Amino acid sequence: MSENSPRETHFGFQTIPEHEKAGRVHGVFSSVAARYDLMNDLMSAGVHRLWKDALIDWMAPRRGMRLLDVAGGTGDISFRFLRCVKGEGEAVVCDMTEAMLREGARRAEARGIHGLDWVTGDAMRLPFPDCSFDAYTIAFGIRNVTRIEDALAEAFRVLRPGGRFLCLEFSQMPVPMLQKLYDLYSFNVIPPMGRAVTGDRDSYQYLVESIRKFPDQETFAGMIRAAGFERVAYRNLSMGIAAIHSGWRL
Repeated sequence: MSENSPRETHFGFQTIPEHEKAGRVHGVFSSVAARYDLMNDLMSAGVHRLWKDALIDWMAPRRGMRLLDVAGGTGDISFRFLRCVKGEGEAVVCDMTEAMLREGARRAEARGIHGLDWVTGDAMRLPFPDCSFDAYTIAFGIRNVTRIEDALAEAFRVLRPGGRFLCLEFSQMPVPMLQKLYDLYSFNVIPPMGRAVTGDRDSYQYLVESIRKFPDQETFAGMIRAAGFERVAYRNLSMGIAAIHSGWRL
């Protein structure tokens, strides 16, 4: 690639210019927003709820905390956080897709959940000042970011000293045969399910491909350390189908 050529990244298994990825991801989530939560339940048989509970358990929220929930979409993580602090805390949901935020705000209103702000923003250029949050979460979102290193740098920037980064993401199973079986399920069941439920097969084809392009647990932990975080650790969930990564700004 010459110096004047555009930088490239992946969109699922496709290689595309970096400047195109955010728009394509925005299109994916705009398309599926109305049935995003239903599809999560169907794809995981509801297990994603247990994974999100595990993230909150590891966070151990305390009253008075201020949470930034990036790629927070329809609010699942923030809702759990606010329940834990019994309303004595603040959560800001930041997502690049307005349709996802609208769906989240609708869900919050229907459930009588308060203490939430909904902000349109890019994980690589967060619209918040330095050192303004006690915790940063991103659940099933960081693999969609064009430059993961930039998102991690922004997470470090907006956290206060003593603040914590927590990421829940699909990952790699350490047993090859189990990974192969999971791949068979993902590629043969999820895209057709997406077409049946949302009318959009291509978006779910991208989603399963994007999981395969995401770094494994150790590689991602190294990226978190490189961003400046300390005491980096991870926990596998469901034999490594997903993992929670944790790091501290100290």
